[in-house]
Amino acid sequence: MAEIERITLAPGINISRAITGLWQIADMEKDGTTLDPASTSQFMAAYAEAGLDTFDMADHYGSAEIIAGYFKKNLPSGKNAHLFTKWVPKPGPVTRDEVRKAVLERCTRLQSEKVELLQYHAWKFSNPYWLDTLIYLQELQEEGLIGAIGVTNFDTAHLRIAKSVGVKIVSNQISYSLVDQRGGGAMADFCDANGVKILAYGTLCGGFISKKWLGKSDPSSEALPNWSLMKYKRFIDVAGGWDKFQNVLRTLDEVGNEVGRSISTVASKYQLAQKAVGGVIIGARLGENAHIDDAVSLFSFELTEKQRERISAALSLLDKIPGDCGDEYRKPPYLTASGDLSHHLEDFPPVYKVVQSETKQLIDSGTTWESLAGYSRAVRVGDRVLVSGTTATHGAVAVGINDPEAQTHFVIDKIEASLESLGSKLSDVVRSRIFVSDLKNWEPIARVHGVRFADIRPANTMVQAKLIGDEYLVEIEVEAVIQ
Repeated sequence: MAEIERITLAPGINISRAITGLWQIADMEKDGTTLDPASTSQFMAAYAEAGLDTFDMADHYGSAEIIAGYFKKNLPSGKNAHLFTKWVPKPGPVTRDEVRKAVLERCTRLQSEKVELLQYHAWKFSNPYWLDTLIYLQELQEEGLIGAIGVTNFDTAHLRIAKSVGVKIVSNQISYSLVDQRGGGAMADFCDANGVKILAYGTLCGGFISKKWLGKSDPSSEALPNWSLMKYKRFIDVAGGWDKFQNVLRTLDEVGNEVGRSISTVASKYQLAQKAVGGVIIGARLGENAHIDDAVSLFSFELTEKQRERISAALSLLDKIPGDCGDEYRKPPYLTASGDLSHHLEDFPPVYKVVQSETKQLIDSGTTWESLAGYSRAVRVGDRVLVSGTTATHGAVAVGINDPEAQTHFVIDKIEASLESLGSKLSDVVRSRIFVSDLKNWEPIARVHGVRFADIRPANTMVQAKLIGDEYLVEIEVEAVIQ
């Protein structure tokens, strides 16, 4: 049997690079049936005994945590297993007590004194509660309730912000496959430079990347039997459609025949070699489909450079999935099993409370400076919204003290929160003014503005100015007209 490749994710956490994903437990229980932990956990033993001792789950994957906890507590092969879980709280601010309660619930379900890797998902970044949550999680890590902190579906900008304030993130679990290559480029570069490992899910597109679908006609989304297939069919459609996807499958099949491996094994092997990838997550339907031999065989062969080039050439014909990692949960196109999430995102509470007068609306973020100097964070008059000069301050935390990119992203997040609180949005901005403290930082600041306003293209001015506070590298104000 091949020796399973392993990687140290954090001190004391040495994992298999082929991670078994338990998200399909939620699909297996969608009719209201709850799987029995004792009998279902038996199916995890074969994975662990083969060296595939690392399992990934989440608070919303049905009873996955309970099953995995039973496995580790009661079965001999589970004693040394690594159990990772995710926490996906409801949208809106959370308190320290709520974060503690959520972590303790994970411990209870996993029958463990601490969560080995707690991966956090944030629904929206314009409300800075997500940063508070990570800070609270790090406090619990220092207390011993969490072994290591990861995130899931974070984009590069907000991973950078979190790292800039000292949150010790070790991993980012993202959709990253031959169809969805957003995890390469900026994300891979940042992770590689900052000691963050990418845990790639969706590598087999819910089962579409397999011999089963080679040469088959385009399936109707209504006929697909599970959430995972419904989700990844959306990715395939956005990536250029079924014909382009079939070309990728044919190439994988040709390479697979050369190396004596399946299409899915070749695809996973290709992804394992990508920059900053720590592991690939391969889904399992416990008791139904066990692809253990395929997963183990990942580590018994290598792809030649020419074979990799042929696969890369087939991928180059696909259309790029738009945006950065995790955008499928936050902006169109919503590439989730349920599709459009815009109604869900509109239910988020505004960051700032609005004060109404006879002629205008204004918001006050609660800082002492606003009352001292007699100004508002933002003002709306009719369809016009003006946002005051904004810096990267969040309570007592100065964001990105030595990172102009992190500061600029966070400033634009705060501006977006101000606009949303007054019924506007970032796309309504018609003018921005940027003040930089040191001209050596002008280009990274301008590039972030270019990313965030790429399709908005407001009128813009950038000037050098002596900002109040040595920690501030950039200050931005904007004007918007509500469309």
